[in-house]
Amino acid sequence: MIEINKLSFSYKKNNKLFDNLNLKTKQGHIYGLLGKNGAGKTTLLKQICGLLFPNEGICSIDSLISKTRNPEFLKKFYFVPEEFNTPAISIEKYINIYAPFYPNFKKSDFETYAEQLKVPTNDKLNKMSYGQKKKFLLSFGLACNTDVIIMDEPTNGLDIPSKGTFRKIITSAISEDKTFLISTHQIKDIDTIIDGVIILDEGVIRFNNFIDEISEKLKFTITKNGDISGNILYSEQSIAGNKSIVKNTDNDFTKPDMELLFNSIISENSKVVNYINN
Repeated sequence: MIEINKLSFSYKKNNKLFDNLNLKTKQGHIYGLLGKNGAGKTTLLKQICGLLFPNEGICSIDSLISKTRNPEFLKKFYFVPEEFNTPAISIEKYINIYAPFYPNFKKSDFETYAEQLKVPTNDKLNKMSYGQKKKFLLSFGLACNTDVIIMDEPTNGLDIPSKGTFRKIITSAISEDKTFLISTHQIKDIDTIIDGVIILDEGVIRFNNFIDEISEKLKFTITKNGDISGNILYSEQSIAGNKSIVKNTDNDFTKPDMELLFNSIISENSKVVNYINN
């Protein structure tokens, strides 16, 4: 479980990126962390991992404080960053060096994931393309079987078939005692596998809800121009009519339109947030 209490952080004085930010996740869920470019998604992930230290507040994983970076904390999670450097060694040597840090690492799991993602296991890591390296890190990270797996833009560098395989692997790897936190600006790559939505905007968590809660309270539909129904919470113009989020008063469950939901949360219109949280 990831928990953040009253986090404040700034790279420069008098220019806070986060101000009194709070977040709590639950085990057994795949969360999508969404936000505009520059909203601080990567910085927040690094705070959780203890790679950056807060000015105020606390980040923890399973009640272990992130900034301590002690062995008990580090074995609780695996972080797949968007940007990374890989050593000029073989995959076998990499596993021999780094796998012992993760008590639940299973080489058989790694081999399965690597085969599914078509990782060229005979090449040295520094000779691989960015996409191949990304698939290797995803395979290794999942095989570590940590309580928490954190991924920053994991589908960047993956071709279309690999993105489909990635989604299948993630849904098969989740269990009741694991938590996945996936940061992305390519929401369509993961919108079918996440069951929790976290939206970061203006230094705070604007939205943190599960898909079933969203579907229970909100309906995503097309409304006609001139419709002044009081059930409309947010609307955008489209060729077919207005793409709208409305109150789900008739128990008509629809698949959430993640882009529309995201736009509604970061807009100045707070009706969606107020309605779903009341």
